[in-house]
Amino acid sequence: MTSPYDAEDAEGLAQDIEQLRAQLATLTTEAYRPELAEIDRLPTYEIARIMNGDDRSVPGAVAAQLPAIVAAIDATAERMARGGRLVYAGAGTAGRIGVLDASECPPTFNTGPDEVIGLIAGGSDALTCAVEGAEDSVELAVRDLEGIGLGADDTVVGVSASGRTPYALGAVEHARAAGALTIGLSCNSGSALAAAADHGIEVVVGPELLTGSTRLKAGTAQKLVLNMLSTITMIRLGKTYGNLMVDVRASNDKLRARSRRIVSLATGAPVEEVEAALTAADGEVKPAILMLLADVDAPTATARLDKASGHLRAALRE
Repeated sequence: MTSPYDAEDAEGLAQDIEQLRAQLATLTTEAYRPELAEIDRLPTYEIARIMNGDDRSVPGAVAAQLPAIVAAIDATAERMARGGRLVYAGAGTAGRIGVLDASECPPTFNTGPDEVIGLIAGGSDALTCAVEGAEDSVELAVRDLEGIGLGADDTVVGVSASGRTPYALGAVEHARAAGALTIGLSCNSGSALAAAADHGIEVVVGPELLTGSTRLKAGTAQKLVLNMLSTITMIRLGKTYGNLMVDVRASNDKLRARSRRIVSLATGAPVEEVEAALTAADGEVKPAILMLLADVDAPTATARLDKASGHLRAALRE
């Protein structure tokens, strides 16, 4: 027999779900498209054509948010130049996109594993499986941020297509209260996430091809924005020389070959000089380039780069 407490609890849960259903009905990303009600009966080519047409609208939606994105990037780069970290926090698809972007930074820009961090509600298990209730937990977001020792120079990016996911919203609210820089990335206008953050970025991509599947246009938009956020921040931090990835970590044969090509492109030096410079620089691209362009030895190149906080152009002016 169900106790009065159980009945009351069940009634409260039903009310919460009904309230959430009503909220979802107001979101652009959750809107139903009746013109696609028969999409499952269309030829495969026609479905692909419709989906491709949908995807074309995403870059324009991102472009409309460039001023907000630029402001967020400049603020992030300023914090990271002081030793802060870039932290993504999200649930489900949004969380996985954040983890993906964070995981690409060490091999691409030679960042430490704790410089760009991806937090996903439910932890690593949530990368491949749904973790029941994780995205609804503000407390879990707070615990995850406390677990990495959140500091005032850090930047926390809450990522949520709806802009209302409790985990992402809780992460931003906790981070802002702790004095960290906060960014709220969502795909609905007037979102609670954007309102809670120092910098709100709302890329409105419209209703999805499949109602409720925000891994489509919304997911693509989030990936494009995080690409900009991490990449341009790294450019501002001196991780590139022009459009060359001079902080590449040569951890395999392909990257070792790429390192040699980058030094060659940056300096125009012959192959044997490139090889000699890389050998003297222990395979590091930046000092090798500086050695060849400034005609200095490896210790001098390293010292000049340290003085310039890793900015190759500044080191060349020494």
